[in-house]
Amino acid sequence: MGKIRVGMGYDVHALVPGRELWLGGIRIEHTLGLLGHSDADVLIHAICDALLGAANLRDIGYHFPDTAGEYAGIDSKILLRETMRLLHDAGYEVGNIDVTVCAQRPKLNPHIPAMKRTLAEVMGISEDDISIKATTTERLGFTGREEGISAYAVALIEK
Repeated sequence: MGKIRVGMGYDVHALVPGRELWLGGIRIEHTLGLLGHSDADVLIHAICDALLGAANLRDIGYHFPDTAGEYAGIDSKILLRETMRLLHDAGYEVGNIDVTVCAQRPKLNPHIPAMKRTLAEVMGISEDDISIKATTTERLGFTGREEGISAYAVALIEK
């Protein structure tokens, strides 16, 4: 058996008017979007951090700093593709990914199959190796007040 490692990722962005809402690599119709230097896809950012952490390759801010102009407004799928390249260069393959997205609105469950398809294609892995769950915070905290959306991800990788 090869070396097995696990990593955990977390990301949060504020919800604001005038921005598109991108989650899991797909655009979701909503009255608000996530504010960030890139497209602010918290789900993808959490996955990137989980993968990078598992491989002991630091974090998303280290590789794709929000002070770098080339990342302004960038599609987070590009960051995920580059994260996968870094992972492969270090000799790792993805075992599985498990993500929980915390959002009061919009309802995300109808969008999960499209997110899984998109992420599997970008990462070059099976949809069966990606779990995405959505939850609310029962109107508690910044998520419940619809001030932002957060995501938690766990990644299992193997050398």
